Amino acid sequence: MQVLPPDSVHDQGMPWHCGDPFLEQRLLASGQGIVDLANRGVVTVTGADRLTWLNDLTTQLVNGLQPGQSALALILSPNGHIEVELHLVDDGTTTWIVTEPGQTAGLVEYLDRMRFMLRVEVHDRSGEFGVVWEPMHEVDAGHPTWLVPEPFAARGFAGREVILDRAALQTRLDSAPQAGSWALEALRVAAGMPRMHCETDHRTIPNEVNWLGSAVHLNKGCYRGQETVAKVHNLGQPPRRLALVHLDGSSEDLAVHGDAITSNGRPVGWIGTAVRHFELGSIALAVLKRTVALDAPLAVEHQGVMIAASEDPAPAGW
Repeated sequence: MQVLPPDSVHDQGMPWHCGDPFLEQRLLASGQGIVDLANRGVVTVTGADRLTWLNDLTTQLVNGLQPGQSALALILSPNGHIEVELHLVDDGTTTWIVTEPGQTAGLVEYLDRMRFMLRVEVHDRSGEFGVVWEPMHEVDAGHPTWLVPEPFAARGFAGREVILDRAALQTRLDSAPQAGSWALEALRVAAGMPRMHCETDHRTIPNEVNWLGSAVHLNKGCYRGQETVAKVHNLGQPPRRLALVHLDGSSEDLAVHGDAITSNGRPVGWIGTAVRHFELGSIALAVLKRTVALDAPLAVEHQGVMIAASEDPAPAGW
């Protein structure tokens, strides 16, 4: 039984859960199950210049990707704000890109504008290929596979996104118990892995959301927005930071993306993704002002109701 998500959930267009979201979390955490990422897009880049070209456009060092290797990369604005999240894997002749919901058309348009005279071709392949998430941290030799990068894999979110021909997609989904976005997002939140449009807004820079290292290579050539990233990194003081927040579980309501967070009546941040975790209870990734003390009392305003909250000062594995 597949249950569709309410409007407040980010992942529209894919199952929210399949009957028992806590059982589904336990399955994924134990290395079992499969998730149909039906709302993800697939873009391919071919041509001899594809890797050096993508290296120049993104935050990650990808010009030396070997067949089967994958990477997490970002495209930034000239001011260093995050515009696109890319999950890339190269197979030796093609670079495959899994995109976040709603980003495919804009990404293809942007890449086409940036081709100039280089030997690259960009295509939206979403109609031909689908994506599944599996709780395994190894490459599927038969299909393009993106692996969740460290340190998030080591924090309980070890998994992979496998790109499959749509003719073979249902067979793959039938090969394991299915889980929905609720279970997948619960494990992601507990691992502290940010996500585009969930833990980002129009002014987020990578330094604020734990993406240095995993999505940003600090010793590569120039790319758009690099000056901001380098300046903030060298100063060591991003204006905001990502935090794991525990929410009062006695409330029937769960906070949603964008809910304001206050401390002693002052606005100090907002909720990125809130979930009910099978072990940790009601938790959320939140974006807070850098100056908020770890032990500061927090409150989340959700539809006129104040939900008590507290920051986890030392999340497991962070």
